[in-house]
Amino acid sequence: MVLITFLVLDVLLLYVARTGIEASREMHEKLSNGDLNPVNISVQNHYTFPISIKIIDEIPFQFQVRDFKIERTVKASAQDKVSYDLRPTERGEYYFGNLNIYVSSPLKLISRRFTFDKDKMVPTYPSYIQLRKYDLLAFSNNLFQYGIKKIRRIGHTMEFEQIKEYVQGDDLRTLNWKATAKKNALMVNQFQDEKSQSVYLAIDKGRVMQMPFNGLSLLDYAINSALVLANVVLKKQDKAGIFAFSKKVENRVFAEKRGSQMQKILETLYNIKTDFFESDYSRLYVDVKKNINQRSLIILYTNFETMDGLNRQLPYLKGIAKNHLLVVVFFQNTELNEIINKKTDTIQEVYDKVIAEKFMFEKRLIANELKKYGIHSVLTQPENLTLDAINKYLEIKSRGIL
Repeated sequence: MVLITFLVLDVLLLYVARTGIEASREMHEKLSNGDLNPVNISVQNHYTFPISIKIIDEIPFQFQVRDFKIERTVKASAQDKVSYDLRPTERGEYYFGNLNIYVSSPLKLISRRFTFDKDKMVPTYPSYIQLRKYDLLAFSNNLFQYGIKKIRRIGHTMEFEQIKEYVQGDDLRTLNWKATAKKNALMVNQFQDEKSQSVYLAIDKGRVMQMPFNGLSLLDYAINSALVLANVVLKKQDKAGIFAFSKKVENRVFAEKRGSQMQKILETLYNIKTDFFESDYSRLYVDVKKNINQRSLIILYTNFETMDGLNRQLPYLKGIAKNHLLVVVFFQNTELNEIINKKTDTIQEVYDKVIAEKFMFEKRLIANELKKYGIHSVLTQPENLTLDAINKYLEIKSRGIL
């Protein structure tokens, strides 16, 4: 009888109010691929007593989370907020289910379920969080600070900017003698990086880009890097364009400098889809020759694991490099470092270590082979891809070799 009495009392406490609590899921309109995205849950307690809540959010199936649960205590007539992070590893549409909240009174004999925010879809775009990170630095011309740009500026380009008074440290070779005679003070010509140059970001979406690293494929790393680099290119007053290829060239955005270019590039990168076929470099060569008539900087995101793989595509890369400045960006297999640095105890481990060192050495041979034919290269780890690609672009701009 006592148990039944308390049970009835608990039911009355929880169900007498129609809206015992209010809750909502707060998040950005879109998720950033490969980054931690915060999800905030706000709970308002309308009961006149403290409650215990158990939050079970139906997270999209892509995350494969089957044990999500957050337990909290909310004071009487108070509001509480909880948050958690999601890291998507592929682009596309993510569907959230119900936000389920189970409420218990201090008696804790039963719990009442409340359901909020049914069936919400959130798209996952290429990493716009990285884009924002480098956006301010590019806008303020501070990409050479904070260790982002480690190379020395070599010489100067030949696009005239202004005549200014000489200060200590200016290049004496830029003295303007006519202006010096008129002003009766040392005057120098000041130059700036050449602008309105075309930069194309070519993304290989073939099978070599299917390799996973830390949850993301190499293709998604390349897409995230291309988004950030395109923004830096536009901030530097150059024209940015992109295209992707495997069996054929598609997802093309021609290099322009208009205000809507970044949004166009973002939507195109979001819609890149592939079945990871074998990439056809002959199609790439023909397409570049046909559609890119002006000498441009072409940054090619791809991956070569062996010299044989490079030699099959080298004639087409050499053909592109005749008319354009080609930079090949490819990846180190960082998982081999664990094998190389591991202490060996058996013959099998020695054999594995030698093979791993051979693969690492072959990557450096590939970079040297490209250099022989005037093709620039960036051999990078996936997590450093964006930084190294920006560095290479700024190096080319500072040297004026485009």
